[in-house]
Amino acid sequence: MDIFNSILSWALKKRIHDIELFMKYPEEVQQEHFFELIETARNTSFGKEYDFKSINSYQEFKERIPIRNYEELYPYIEKLLHGEQNILWPSKIKWFAKSSGTTNARSKFIPVSEEALNDCHFKGGKDLLSIYINNHPESKLFTGKSLTIGGSQQINTFDQQSETRYGDVSAVIMKNLPLWAQLVRTPNLKIALMDEWEEKIEKMAQATINENVTSLAGVPTWTLVLLNRILEITGKKDITEVWPNLELFAHGAVAFGPYRKLFRDLIPSDKMNYMESYNASEGYFGIQDQKDSDELLLMLDYGVFYEFVPMEEIDNDNPRAIGLGEVEVGKNYALIITTNSGLWRYKIGDTIRFTSTSPYRIKISGRTKHFINAFGEELVIENAEKGIEKACEATGAVIDNFTAGPIYLEGTQRGGHEYIIEFIKSPDDLQRFTRVLDETLRESNSDYDAKRHKDIALKEPSVHDVPRGTFYNWMKKRGKLGGQNKVPRLSNNRDYLDSILEMLNINAGT
Repeated sequence: MDIFNSILSWALKKRIHDIELFMKYPEEVQQEHFFELIETARNTSFGKEYDFKSINSYQEFKERIPIRNYEELYPYIEKLLHGEQNILWPSKIKWFAKSSGTTNARSKFIPVSEEALNDCHFKGGKDLLSIYINNHPESKLFTGKSLTIGGSQQINTFDQQSETRYGDVSAVIMKNLPLWAQLVRTPNLKIALMDEWEEKIEKMAQATINENVTSLAGVPTWTLVLLNRILEITGKKDITEVWPNLELFAHGAVAFGPYRKLFRDLIPSDKMNYMESYNASEGYFGIQDQKDSDELLLMLDYGVFYEFVPMEEIDNDNPRAIGLGEVEVGKNYALIITTNSGLWRYKIGDTIRFTSTSPYRIKISGRTKHFINAFGEELVIENAEKGIEKACEATGAVIDNFTAGPIYLEGTQRGGHEYIIEFIKSPDDLQRFTRVLDETLRESNSDYDAKRHKDIALKEPSVHDVPRGTFYNWMKKRGKLGGQNKVPRLSNNRDYLDSILEMLNINAGT
């Protein structure tokens, strides 16, 4: 295994030269990808509609093609889901990455082309390993296996004859991994792609406790559930007694800060390292490339062309987008992508902030809408408002104001969502209000539903019925009364919750 580790490490490190090249010539690399995308798709339905053959500059591209969100792009995607081809991209679309829903659908289905798999998602995964090996030349990563917690996949139910499939992006990637990558991962695909999470965690734990696991990859929430189950089964004190050669956790999807201490308690090892990546259903965009910083290097040669909309423009009908060369450090931008899967000027919904422009490094600063995504549930304000509306109808309640945020995991304590609600008329049964709220959220958001399944990762929400005048007094205390100031509906941290609860002298999570 030491020889295999040496050979694979050497092969991966060869990629560093190419990474340094796009760091040195970022705008030239992006321009090259821009023209390649336009040229490749010129004879698609979309390319003909917008006459790609006559586009000779980025300026013409901006003037001709509008920025779109998922709902606006869906008429094209719907044709792909029903088996049509050459709509947005010329190569055959066999896979769709399924992600959390929008205001008019429970889930989104993002087309994934062969080029996107090979030149974006797979390349991103390999680059994460290349950067890790380059930063840790003493690594023994490939003397053991990588434990990856993925999602599930299924046959496309929109058109049984099309032979296309969809699943969580992690499942799409795992199902299509090259042979060498399959050999160094665990557990087997039959277990890794199961869709019944309670059984899946159990089978993963049983299948991996005797493996030599050297790295973990996945969302922090599910990884913690698995690690705690492994300790229950083995009776070991911590994970180093189960996997003594474990040295890396590659994580993404949610902010890692709240989980850092939990992982250090479970894996109390000086040789344990953590790397963040920005890998979404739509593509692989960033990798933490420095040992001493959590900034993400923007990956510029993955067949993705980037644009950025300043946040003050985001609600305009025709927002002004800028290219890489015009961005400023410290400003928040909505991320706009054009990809080798045929997402043209697509508003992904994330906001980023540049921490450096030489090279281009970023931090994910949030979403373009209010949200909670502490556990990968991607709960948006529309979900919460619909849930509260249904709960009010069911219990005769009338609401004045509310805010909500996460309850973080602590030890074996499950996470959840905490709501502070000021009612004009309180519900006739607060417990039933909470249950209807939870049920409605599960119906409208598939990712939330998955995390709530059998309480495995998220418990039922906690709801506080607070006295009248609470939000007025809190906003006044913050100097936010009147004008355009509004109570923030959802937050991905506990700052607002803790501030109000402290003011009311209420314990969090009760």
